[in-house]
Amino acid sequence: MTALTRALLGTLVAFVLAFAPSMAAGADEPAPDPDPVRGLVLPPMDTFIGLLPPLPVPGTTYAGNLCRSGAHACIDRVIARMEVRLDRLVETCSHSAIFSLAYLRVTENVRDAVRSGYFADAKWLNRVDTVFAELYFDTTSKWERGRRANLPAAWKIALQAEEDRAVSGLGNFMLSMNAHINRDFPYVLAQVGLTAPDGTSHKADHDRYNQRLDSLYAPVFAEEAARFDETFDDVNFGTVEETAAGVIMRGWREMVWRHAEMLALAKSPAQRTFAQKQIETYAALQGLMIRQLFQIPSSERRDAWCAAHGRG
Repeated sequence: MTALTRALLGTLVAFVLAFAPSMAAGADEPAPDPDPVRGLVLPPMDTFIGLLPPLPVPGTTYAGNLCRSGAHACIDRVIARMEVRLDRLVETCSHSAIFSLAYLRVTENVRDAVRSGYFADAKWLNRVDTVFAELYFDTTSKWERGRRANLPAAWKIALQAEEDRAVSGLGNFMLSMNAHINRDFPYVLAQVGLTAPDGTSHKADHDRYNQRLDSLYAPVFAEEAARFDETFDDVNFGTVEETAAGVIMRGWREMVWRHAEMLALAKSPAQRTFAQKQIETYAALQGLMIRQLFQIPSSERRDAWCAAHGRG
């Protein structure tokens, strides 16, 4: 069993414990297809993680200062900053380059999807992307400047593992994805708004991006392996591993929406504090599990590979 598959099982356990009463298999689901290589029967990814309808959250008007216009230029500026950051990290073969590259490729994909008309509300996606990235820039900047005391626990786990060169490249990817998705994303969605002023939920656009993510795992993993850690795609990216990655991200993104709803629907400081504790604890526990699964005795081989290939 690969570390990625073990991470999948841990994520599924956490997700099912939270949502088991609400998850029921659809009666009209198509019959699962067998994996042609292993002969395993693999249901569609959405069968593993039931994407539930949104709760009735009141519509809101975005009141933030970042990307107030919702213009496409917002994502262009985010990508430019990401490119500068990645170039700097590559210079020293920092283990932070793993997530920096993956985040850049995801953001480029979001940009292309928005401009192709893939989403119903392009302005909302532009705002979400911008606010989300700003939180990442702020957190990583504080870490680099030594202002670490008040950073979220999930991010401390991820960034310390990068600094200590303590996990594999895939481990760095999973740790930072966990911190940014499970910890940061609920706050971003609650801030930008789960429901448009006219009462239309943004959940459909949130779920719609799952299919775009499915197409990114193989090329991004291959690029990470080619540049930073040759073992990154040692998991044979056949049907089983693609399903594992897809299910993990679907589970996380569904949990994100539910946590954002808790924040948005909190009617008192005590309820908001409870929601925040749920978010912080869930993300930290996921981080500790991932840290344990992907630890390595030495990064010497990986660092030598990056020194020879990192510039791409």
